[in-house]
Amino acid sequence: MGRLRTPAASFVVPGSTGVSSRTRLRVTPADAAVLTEVGVFLGALAAKDLSERARQGPGRDAVGWAERKRALTGETSARWAGSITRATHDQWTLARRGQAEEMAWLRGEIKRIGSRLARPLGAKADKRAGVWAVRGYADRAEWHAKSRRLGVLRDRLAALEKDWADGRVRVVRGGKSLARLRHHLDQAGLTPPAWSERWRAARMFLTADGESGKRCGNETIRVDEAGQLSIRLPAALSHLSNAPHGRYVLDACVAFTHRAEEWRDRISAHRAVAYRVHLDASRGRWYLTASWQRAAAPELPLSVAVARGVVAVDMNDDHLAAWRLDAQGNPVGEPRRFPYDMSGDACHRDAQLRHALTRLLHFTRRSGAAAIAVEDLHFKDGASREQHGANRRFRRLVSRFPTARLKARLVSMAAEQDIAIVAVDPAYTSKWGARYWQRPLTTATRRTTRHDAAAVAIGRRALGHPIRRRTAPPPHDRRDRAGHRTAQAGVDPGSREGSRPRSFGPRTGSAWPGNGANAGDQRAQDRSGHAVEQAPWSQGP
Repeated sequence: MGRLRTPAASFVVPGSTGVSSRTRLRVTPADAAVLTEVGVFLGALAAKDLSERARQGPGRDAVGWAERKRALTGETSARWAGSITRATHDQWTLARRGQAEEMAWLRGEIKRIGSRLARPLGAKADKRAGVWAVRGYADRAEWHAKSRRLGVLRDRLAALEKDWADGRVRVVRGGKSLARLRHHLDQAGLTPPAWSERWRAARMFLTADGESGKRCGNETIRVDEAGQLSIRLPAALSHLSNAPHGRYVLDACVAFTHRAEEWRDRISAHRAVAYRVHLDASRGRWYLTASWQRAAAPELPLSVAVARGVVAVDMNDDHLAAWRLDAQGNPVGEPRRFPYDMSGDACHRDAQLRHALTRLLHFTRRSGAAAIAVEDLHFKDGASREQHGANRRFRRLVSRFPTARLKARLVSMAAEQDIAIVAVDPAYTSKWGARYWQRPLTTATRRTTRHDAAAVAIGRRALGHPIRRRTAPPPHDRRDRAGHRTAQAGVDPGSREGSRPRSFGPRTGSAWPGNGANAGDQRAQDRSGHAVEQAPWSQGP
């Protein structure tokens, strides 16, 4: 049997520094027409700049960036050109990183399928080998299908490696899913005009970077203290202005309800605030999103974050299992469950997850804890058929875990409540939690589930306590019959039970003659009221 993997040390997750707030713009038809024309015009320039950036390849330099910005400045302005080129660079970088991740995934799949193809049909995994050998495929039909799959993956990898060497990225402005939806309008319940409206809205560009020192923190898209929104129009559309200096003032009044005080403090101090105006074509609504960066909060040491205990959370595909643990690692109160439904569209899933995290944070504040312990999960390749076989239900369950979204939202939402997030290694938490904590925590009025026990294991690891509990003591008559008392004894434990230490007195526990309390008085044992140290036993009358 192989040795257990050593869990990594727990750590406090640093809080996010970027924040944003969104509000709806109740625009008039005239304002909507101007916003649409400006967005479409700048979107066309952004698409042109993206193609130019893709032609430059990975060998980008400051000179090429300056040339692209100079070409856009004549038609727009220096600030609009800077926002477009910056967004183009971020989009190209994201596509490049996606290529690297896809190549790594393809290489892993090719290696895994190739190793299984090399095994005999129906071969089992050899646990006695030095490494865990993979199992073979069930029958000849599956082997043949996987060999064809291997060829397809190799072709994809070869094409991707060629694009990587040439510096070519494949980006669809507006989204690949929406572009593919054009060929399936009947299934989506859309008409061609409705799809065209969505496609045009997705390709608009109305984003302006903030600039500290300028009025209200942004010179291109400005929102003043009274909520008045004005946009600096591009040079080619200056005829649409209704205010001095080529600006267009909207009739809509901006009112932020989330982080309103923080936003008002920034624009009053003329600190940088970035704005993005976008259209939700399916609803016919315009929105304004304000975003800015704030100073990073100092990272708390782990001992300080868990000084008042933690709320341990075990994440599942349909709920969060939480339990409050004190500083000594003991479960306090009752376990809690916060359900969510990951079915439906993206907006529904996002709302469900946000509602569950809000309830979790409120429970943490009420319990008095200052930290939440979660597992550091990723599941990047956990949904592969080669890893979990034909268990489609389990693979679907793993792929539904909202790990990245949950961690990102939990960190940002906890920062607003001054709650620390402690990430722990997920090794053996579910197995050890069910083995050592599920049954002891089950009572006549409480049914402890496997997920609740896993939450206890997560919390104890975050607090620095061992997960595995001490087992029942061996029989007092023959302790060698039951082995050692502790189940977590390693190769060389320092505190496990051994042989009885050598005794320097009689087995009755009394002192040797001449060593007792009455050793100085030789006749004390003959008087009444004094204990006899050593005297022959005789039966009384």
